[in-house]
Amino acid sequence: MTGDHPYGRSTAAELIAAVAEFLETEVRTATSGAVNFHALVAANALRIVERELLDESPGATRAALAALGFTDESELAEAIRAGRLDGREAELMSCLRTVVGHRLAISHPGYDR
Repeated sequence: MTGDHPYGRSTAAELIAAVAEFLETEVRTATSGAVNFHALVAANALRIVERELLDESPGATRAALAALGFTDESELAEAIRAGRLDGREAELMSCLRTVVGHRLAISHPGYDR
């Protein structure tokens, strides 16, 4: 193990960032049309994975779910469908803001505001 990185350098996030950068610069400037578009889509997907790997705040989502008595989003969705959270709309909305805000921060930074 090297430092804080069990697999040594480069970390998975760094490798993903490097490939995304290559697609965003080298591939996109050398291509057009469908290949250019697909390089953009691939780079965006890699940036999402990079943010997921670097994410230090998944605890906020878990805490918001736990505050309502759930361990995951599937349980929450089932409870909403079954009407078990009726009368707890303020708590539910707070939880949903946290969950959706976290998702947006990962998939579309800047949209979470």
